[in-house]
Amino acid sequence: MLPDLTRWRLILRLALPIMAGMLSQSLMNLVDAALVGRLGETELAAAGIGGYAMFMVTACLFGLSSGVQAQVARRHGERHQTPVASAAAELGVELRHDPRGEPLAAGLTLAVMIGLPLMVLCLWQAGPIMAWLNDDPLVTSMAVDYFRWRLIALLPVAMIFCYRGYWNGIQQTGLYLRIMLVMHLVNLLASIGLIFGYWGLPAMGVSGAGLGSSLSLFAGVAIWAWLSHTPGHRGTRHRPCHSPWRLGGSTMATTLKLATPHSFQQLWFAAGYAVLFWILGQVDTASVAVGHVLVNLSLLLILPGVGLGMAAMSLVGEALGRESPERAHRWGWEVVHMAWLLLAALSLPMALMPEAVLGLFLHNPELIALGVDPLRLTALMIVLDAAALVFTQTLLGAGANRTVMQLTLTGQWLVFLPLAWWFGVHEGFGLAGIWWCQLGYRALNSLCFAVIWQRRRWQSLKV
Repeated sequence: MLPDLTRWRLILRLALPIMAGMLSQSLMNLVDAALVGRLGETELAAAGIGGYAMFMVTACLFGLSSGVQAQVARRHGERHQTPVASAAAELGVELRHDPRGEPLAAGLTLAVMIGLPLMVLCLWQAGPIMAWLNDDPLVTSMAVDYFRWRLIALLPVAMIFCYRGYWNGIQQTGLYLRIMLVMHLVNLLASIGLIFGYWGLPAMGVSGAGLGSSLSLFAGVAIWAWLSHTPGHRGTRHRPCHSPWRLGGSTMATTLKLATPHSFQQLWFAAGYAVLFWILGQVDTASVAVGHVLVNLSLLLILPGVGLGMAAMSLVGEALGRESPERAHRWGWEVVHMAWLLLAALSLPMALMPEAVLGLFLHNPELIALGVDPLRLTALMIVLDAAALVFTQTLLGAGANRTVMQLTLTGQWLVFLPLAWWFGVHEGFGLAGIWWCQLGYRALNSLCFAVIWQRRRWQSLKV
């Protein structure tokens, strides 16, 4: 086993690029909102509704990333179990057939098989979908156009999920950050030009923001494909996925089996936030406004935990591939410990200076006062959530996708949301009552994931 310091360095080497890429995406979303916001509140509302709809559609494909990564990480570890593959790995020599490329091929095939029909369906039903989300005719009309421009890049999104899962699985996470930065640059320049009509481009308004985002995704998938299927580029240690693929039905079935629960989980988890805002709306408008800030802060600050978890997914998968379940178990807990420390440090300003933090987003003293205690609860909640954030990913890496889905959705839909409505609306405890319920739910969720990790049944799963 590696010394603790060496192991922590390895965790950070894998996790930091993922965390930086995720944080950069959040910042880019804010930049997009600022650009569209210059057009007016109607356009901003249209982009928000269209973006939420796109997020829900994308969630249907999100499981491809974890499905590919879990299998690739396992194959990455299995290389060391055969003398020929182990020697090739040590020398940096590529085998004629590298099994690590098979899950990527399966994922890309499924991306086409699922992504294209889903795109066509949503393009056809864009009008009814937007009308269901909003009843303002002008906002709906703009949202339909924005949504359709975003939809044309649904297949690139699905393929990027697969490529990201592959490269994370072979522990080359730095590519993700570098490609994300290129995509952000394309998005920024294209959106500015297409929204406002600069550089001879048409002034498309909010639709230009949608097209700019799609162009960046096409650029991103082109880079991913070039790096993944063309041998000999500098800066990449391995290039196994340009070797001949032997895509069999078993790999396709395994990828689909792993991807489906995770996609289903992401879809309904996102829908749960829509229900949460409906519950807040039953309290009062002020609770919706403050709740919006609290949710966005929590979603931003948990990204480092998710990034650490995605790194742990690769480490756990590789350890299981090496037939070292104890090593895999230890990786899980070491990453949780790191996540606790990091998330606690990030949460301190919210716990110690809640008024100052809320003042960055809210300018009404009454709203700030309303949010002080819930923000302190959010700070504690983020720390308590560390175990769930990491173990969710490690269990996905072990192939326990169905367990993760069942536990996550049961806690959210059968525990948190009913209790939030009961205490927040029915009993009249309002925003504070809802956030206390969420704190209890997050603590229980992490405890359940820790128990599942300790029971170690995941160690016998095959992927």
